[in-house]
Amino acid sequence: MARLLIVEDEFLVRELAVDEFTDAGFAVAEAANGDEALAILNRGETFDVLFTDVRMPGSVDGWELGRRACEIVPGIRVIYATGYAEMTRPLSDAEHFLPKPYRCEHVVRIIGDWGIAP
Repeated sequence: MARLLIVEDEFLVRELAVDEFTDAGFAVAEAANGDEALAILNRGETFDVLFTDVRMPGSVDGWELGRRACEIVPGIRVIYATGYAEMTRPLSDAEHFLPKPYRCEHVVRIIGDWGIAP
């Protein structure tokens, strides 16, 4: 079963995403900000996909979280989502950018295009 780490500071958005992706068949973990997500990753937990908001409170935004997650978990794929910012840097083949609002089905399709099945 594919593992997905969802990082979103808005509680209701995070809970809805967790429910949607769990229902889609993913094993889902969640964090309220980049600092919490890094703590999870630094404990040695591995994930196939990091799905993160870009703008969050704390010392680590989504862009930095994605960069550091790729160092900690080689091969992880990263999806950035935001309702406030545009894509501000080029993305690798292991990254994708989505404006909010997004649909779960669209995210699942992006993950599937990487060859990752729930």
